[in-house]
Amino acid sequence: MGILRNVLLIAKSQNYINRRLCSSGRKVLGIETSCDDTGAAVVDEFGNILGEEKISQNDIHIRNGGIIPPIARNLHQQNIRQVVDTALQQSGCKLEDLSGIAATVRPGLSLSLLVGCNYAKELVQLSQKPFLPIHHMEAHALTVRIVHPVEFPFTVLLASGGHCQLAFVKSVTDFQLLGHCLDNAPGEAIDKFARRLKLKNIAEFRTMSGGQAVETLASRSGNQLAYEYPLTLKHSPDCNFSFSGILFNGLRHIQDSERKLGILGDEMLPDLEDMCASYLRAVTQHIVKRVQRGLTFLDRTEMAPTSQSQRFLVLSGGVACNRYIRAALAYMAEQMEYQFFAPPPHLCTDNGTMVAWYVPLPSSIYHRFYLHKSGNYLNRIWNEIHYKVVLLFLINKLVHTMTS
Repeated sequence: MGILRNVLLIAKSQNYINRRLCSSGRKVLGIETSCDDTGAAVVDEFGNILGEEKISQNDIHIRNGGIIPPIARNLHQQNIRQVVDTALQQSGCKLEDLSGIAATVRPGLSLSLLVGCNYAKELVQLSQKPFLPIHHMEAHALTVRIVHPVEFPFTVLLASGGHCQLAFVKSVTDFQLLGHCLDNAPGEAIDKFARRLKLKNIAEFRTMSGGQAVETLASRSGNQLAYEYPLTLKHSPDCNFSFSGILFNGLRHIQDSERKLGILGDEMLPDLEDMCASYLRAVTQHIVKRVQRGLTFLDRTEMAPTSQSQRFLVLSGGVACNRYIRAALAYMAEQMEYQFFAPPPHLCTDNGTMVAWYVPLPSSIYHRFYLHKSGNYLNRIWNEIHYKVVLLFLINKLVHTMTS
């Protein structure tokens, strides 16, 4: 029954999309539940944020020492209705005023994603509006265009606690991946380092994420050269990222210092500022060098524009909130004659605005997938589901034959 319901929803969207998304004055409700933030927003086709709301689970996950998927799912289920209702009330819109309902479908924590998708499908059934599936990382990449005049093509670094990707964005529908993370994401590496330093034992940092705590300590005149970190992937010819080696060396520095000073249990190291400054410098240096390699590749292959007024480097994702990393990338971009842009911090973290904004773009992915007969996205989904239905039928028939 679940598969049949999805098939009917997709068929309904396919028949309805032309009439709704091509009309003037489009307004889209976006729902984001890919990880630990429950967000919703209503955005019109001009990028105006008519209403938005977000409830963060950060405090709870800090107390638990990290994100536990079932707990994140339960919190999403508790908050999803309130978040969506608040966004709609702020916008002054009712469900019948919307042109579509969008929700993040990948990538992310599967349990969390299901909450947003299922609630969006409930609203679709209630309102008879089309359901619009959104790719989380592509939405992050285009968020900057809400607040900055970034034109295509541009280069974007998507860095967060779960991802690190460098891409060349030719259009809303054309992303060329230049490099990706081979192991730990940068946000994950910083959070694990902060957890090993036991920073949550300090009252000031008890409600901060690991990244915020490390950045705060590093900014307090910490010596960036106090601890040595070897360069990572310095002989690798590609543009990929790797933070596992940096994390390993960071944990080794902590362990060596604790052993040397005889620190046990919940006791704290005396040079937290130097420890954090050195670690953050190592992470930032690796990011900058890999991005610089990617920009050099684009120049040598003549893919990037030659005029500085048309050369853009964008940083987006949760790590974009880090001022130190922002400043380092901005400086590197200036040296390579690129303009550097990043969304404001509240749009860097997961939010419903980026999900809703991705749909009304004039050349949005939905205009290609829904309105272009070749490569129709809904037809592709329909074919995938039809294949699964046939496969389940054959399996059931085989089981019935074997047991009879």
